Amino acid sequence: MILSQITELVAICAKKGIENVILSPGSRCAPLTLAFARHPEIHARTISDERSAAFVALGMAQQLEEPVVLVCTSGSAALNYFPAVAEAFFQQIPLLILTADRPAEWIDQYDGQTIFQPEVYGKHVKGSFQLPDTVRNADQLWHSSRIVNEAVNLSKQLPSGPVHINIPLREPFYPDKDEKLVFPEKPRVFNLVKNKIQLTDESLIKLKNRLEIVQRVLIIPGQQRPDSQLQNLLDELAKNKKAVIVTDTISNLQSDHTISFHDHWLGNEVISEGLKPDLIISFGKSVISKSLKLFLRKTQASHWHIQEDGNAKDTFQRLTRNIASSPAYFMNWLSQNLGAQNTEFYQAWHWLEKSTGHKLLQTLEKQAFGEYPALAYCLSKTPTLSKIHVANSMAVRYLNLMGKRSQEIICNRGTSGIDGSNSTAVGCTFTTKEIVTLITGDMAFFYDRNAFWHNYAMPNLRIILLNNHAGGIFRLIDGPKNQPELEEYFETKQKLTGQHLATEFGFFYSKVVNGEELEDSLADFYEESLHPKILEIETSSLENAEILKAVKEKIKLSLEN
Repeated sequence: MILSQITELVAICAKKGIENVILSPGSRCAPLTLAFARHPEIHARTISDERSAAFVALGMAQQLEEPVVLVCTSGSAALNYFPAVAEAFFQQIPLLILTADRPAEWIDQYDGQTIFQPEVYGKHVKGSFQLPDTVRNADQLWHSSRIVNEAVNLSKQLPSGPVHINIPLREPFYPDKDEKLVFPEKPRVFNLVKNKIQLTDESLIKLKNRLEIVQRVLIIPGQQRPDSQLQNLLDELAKNKKAVIVTDTISNLQSDHTISFHDHWLGNEVISEGLKPDLIISFGKSVISKSLKLFLRKTQASHWHIQEDGNAKDTFQRLTRNIASSPAYFMNWLSQNLGAQNTEFYQAWHWLEKSTGHKLLQTLEKQAFGEYPALAYCLSKTPTLSKIHVANSMAVRYLNLMGKRSQEIICNRGTSGIDGSNSTAVGCTFTTKEIVTLITGDMAFFYDRNAFWHNYAMPNLRIILLNNHAGGIFRLIDGPKNQPELEEYFETKQKLTGQHLATEFGFFYSKVVNGEELEDSLADFYEESLHPKILEIETSSLENAEILKAVKEKIKLSLEN
């Protein structure tokens, strides 16, 4: 009866629209592996390293906006999923995590590959379920099917996120040699019917009354996928000078009408004094800019956060209203109900934006070779119709300093760790034929090298590796940069290059150490290829810190004068 339970589970997943599964090899999970691999409507891939596998699944689900299934064996395999599970939870990405387990009587009895797996992910999943370990009759099969339906529905319900099903399995795990798996044609399925959240007339009247006394509205979109409807609504508000829209690169809502160079001046109290809003409106997930968060926490502004599920997010410590609405619905209402605003407030922000953009380009062109100017040149050659994955630490901060991007920008800002950046980008390549560029530092890149340890083609993957042979961000943080232990205990100096990895995995590889070599290597970097390409930009951590400091100082002086 165990096979009927598992084939029913897989059939339910397929019926509910799940098309992709990432498997990691193991014996205890064999019934799940075989069922997913043999189902005609499911695309199964094998990634041996569970930590990488989970981030690959995350990268796929992020783009597909549908759950991707993860399957692993019992024991520590499940623990290796944890970093990606946490990232998926805080990024609100749907995953269905299926962990094979031993029956309860064998846990903590010195039997192999056993840990305490039920609810192992704690608060970092939307829900934890346990399938019955014995299915002898129709009622028990109905119970098992009910759990699977509930788990898949929960992963899709707003806010989306990871859901865990632990599955105790008894031997035998494998069907007989010539035995075929039979999937039910009509598995037991019940679907989630979603409803639109609309604000009441009474609520809208109260909000409109509050709007009548505000003159300086600042709108902050957090991390999200590109959204043309939202983009148009925000642009309309900005063009009519009704609000200032401040957009980090991961908001994917940057345009000629939004503010994107804010990290260059918000840390300067003299320059930013006249920029304080009296109302902050936010939506989406996290923002990168620490200077923006600190600036807004010091204001006396009210803060309205828009989130469909109504969960409170008080990032700026100014929250006064938590609005359960879709951002598009609210922005459309706002554009119709927000009156004339303080034009000096609008002009101050946009003067700084225009001045900084002009000065930044000039300043970068005059700098010595280093990560900052080199990356700026690389971005000028990146295809418009493509996606950019960016690792945490300095890579994403450089990108945020360089203004508007037309490509979709993807970064693991749920937990903001360096683990899994490569794997998430690999997952993305499995969902699109567009070029996917991974911009990464050396620490994040080598930390996740098993992302490439599989048998699947990735001809659309391009990797820009910023290798300063250290964790260069620590030279820019006031605390560690002033300590004598900086180089040994914070920067973690290393001598690796990407050449050996490229050879092992069959990637095209080039390394550059100056501007001329960079220009030559980029000439054909984005041309079609049968294999991924790595462009390694080798620099000095110390010189990179000096370049960044010099650029900031030049822009500061130009804005103050």
